[in-house]
Amino acid sequence: MTSAIKFFIFLWIVSAIFCGCSRRQTNSPLAIVHVTVIDATGAPAQSDMTVLIADHLIIAIGPSRSTSVPRDAQVVDARGKFLIPGLVDSHLHLTGAGEPSGSRDFFIPLLLANGITTVRDMGGYLESLVPLRRDIQQGKRVGPQIFFAGPYLDGSPPSFQPSLVVSNAVEAAEDVHTLVEQGVDFIKVQSILSRDAYFAIAQAARREHITFVGHVPDRVTAAEASDAGQKSIEHLTGVLRACSSDEPRLMREQFLAGPKNATAQTSHDREMAWERELLQTYSEKQAAALLAKFVDNETWQTPTLILLHNDAYPGPETDSSSDPLLRFVPRTIAEKWKQVRMAQDKLVAPADFDVREKLLAQSMHVVGQMQAGGVRILAGTDSAAPYVIPGFALHQELVLLVQAGLSPMQALQAATKNPAEFLGKSKTQGTIEVGKTGDLVLLDGNPLEDVGNADKIDMVVVRGKVLGRSALDELLKGAAKFAGTN
Repeated sequence: MTSAIKFFIFLWIVSAIFCGCSRRQTNSPLAIVHVTVIDATGAPAQSDMTVLIADHLIIAIGPSRSTSVPRDAQVVDARGKFLIPGLVDSHLHLTGAGEPSGSRDFFIPLLLANGITTVRDMGGYLESLVPLRRDIQQGKRVGPQIFFAGPYLDGSPPSFQPSLVVSNAVEAAEDVHTLVEQGVDFIKVQSILSRDAYFAIAQAARREHITFVGHVPDRVTAAEASDAGQKSIEHLTGVLRACSSDEPRLMREQFLAGPKNATAQTSHDREMAWERELLQTYSEKQAAALLAKFVDNETWQTPTLILLHNDAYPGPETDSSSDPLLRFVPRTIAEKWKQVRMAQDKLVAPADFDVREKLLAQSMHVVGQMQAGGVRILAGTDSAAPYVIPGFALHQELVLLVQAGLSPMQALQAATKNPAEFLGKSKTQGTIEVGKTGDLVLLDGNPLEDVGNADKIDMVVVRGKVLGRSALDELLKGAAKFAGTN
């Protein structure tokens, strides 16, 4: 046994002795041997390696031929398999799945079964999120590490619940302060905020030393949001508009009142005409200037391409009869999704699909330009938006990111290394390195050859608990059973 391994095992034993009050029992070390390590640092894959994990930390990484395994270790022979860091979904809504049990019986099992060990909850009910996070931290429930925003800050009437309506600087200061006291990790802003309210929230967040993230409000430009210090922009809100050579006119037209006798169909037609203008006025020069601003201001992007893809292609093909993954979705939620889609279908003309397809293609083009230009990207899904199925959607997102122009390694980093850096956790997680958290995913296929192989999961290690394939299958069975009765 090398001196380095002996040293880390010594530290683990000492930690177990002095921290026994927080853990009734310390598990044996875990040794994953003869595995190909893809550490997500950007380095090439390393074959025939041994990774030792003890007390939820990686204590050693080395060639299997020269790395000794502790006698009491649980050994996993991973010949022909690939080890990556635990995955992160950087945009989802745990309590949007039907509380009090949806987040626990629908959402979390699907996340774990798909190798997701950390999430950024982008808006939800604190009365559910706080105890859920506490139960996971205390080991009462197996689940991902959760970072959350709590209620949205939005204008009136708010787009979604739970929301706090902010219309002036006083409300902005009070609401931001209250959320900070309640323990949120960041502030989430929404689309209907007025300009005054938005910039007041930005000031309040700076005073409270907390980041704010979310949508670019309709009445604010993406460049202004970046300059105001918004740390991440979700769904590319405001980005294509900011890439237009005529953004001021498009903003004015976005808020022009329609005719008094307007119908739902004529309003939809006006919206589609506006989107055609958005495409026709796209400017590579404007886009380059915007992306340079994002780089200078360190404004991150969570494109949620899977959400944009689903919005671009509403129709019968997404009905429950054609998507086998819908067996994991509670019937009440799936029925709501179907109703939303049917309402969309009533207004969509065949020509609209061409516009939506081009908007999606333009969005993906911009994401590729972002990656090439140094804009930081996070992989997120907006689960559980209609037909964005928790867990599985992240793997669909990785595929779309590669189609947009990212390499498989860059897409993988968008779900591992990048979110750790965004969350200020890069010293403890996000890559496979000694001293970092041992949240890991063992794959049957090489994701650097095909990022789609990231869903070929053989084992997940989360918070020191090993979930083999049989345990993951049980999670899926439980989710499907819950879905069938709810």
